Amino acid sequence: MSKLYLIPTPIGNLEDITLRALRLLKEVDLVLAEDTRVTRKLLNHFNIQTKLASFHMNNEHRTVKNRVLQLSRGNSIALVSDAGTPSISDPGFLLIREAIKLDITIECLPGATAFVPALVNSGIPCERFIFEGFLPIKKGRKTRLENLAKDKRTIILYESPHRIRKTLRQIAEFFGEYRYLSISREMSKIYETTIRGQVKDVCLHFETNKPKGEFVIVISGLR
Repeated sequence: MSKLYLIPTPIGNLEDITLRALRLLKEVDLVLAEDTRVTRKLLNHFNIQTKLASFHMNNEHRTVKNRVLQLSRGNSIALVSDAGTPSISDPGFLLIREAIKLDITIECLPGATAFVPALVNSGIPCERFIFEGFLPIKKGRKTRLENLAKDKRTIILYESPHRIRKTLRQIAEFFGEYRYLSISREMSKIYETTIRGQVKDVCLHFETNKPKGEFVIVISGLR
């Protein structure tokens, strides 16, 4: 039966995958993966032999029509990213949109995503928040930060180890050195770490310690 499954994969600890996700990864006709090498390691770990194909930011525009055609012909497909939930700062939106246009059934499983545990673990109010993902690298970056600095909701950002110091310096510039924030890295992995405090203190920590891993930044809203 034609069906598109959106399946979250572990962001670190392989035990975080659900029994339902494992069953569906075995049952579908095809698994679309952001990086087939990463997903193959996951599938091999759980003895899953389902056929794999790549679906990532560099090929999704030219392959999406073919994948939707496969779905319309009665195939079941699972979409996964390297880690976390598809379409959250990862490929997936285009395929989901085209499947909806053709009235193909879509089923999104609950599961791992980095920003939720980082938010809850931050100690910052989480009843209202805004998830921004990665900031623009160049164009529009400062304007985005200026606008976010005025927001009263808790703000969540993703950042790479290569830009974390620059981003923290800009947060200090636009939000002020005394705004409270929390930064988590390597969520659910063996070296998971969370640093909490005022911007100036967190900046100092990362100026004296080499950034490693992927980061989730949680910033308190304007008070």
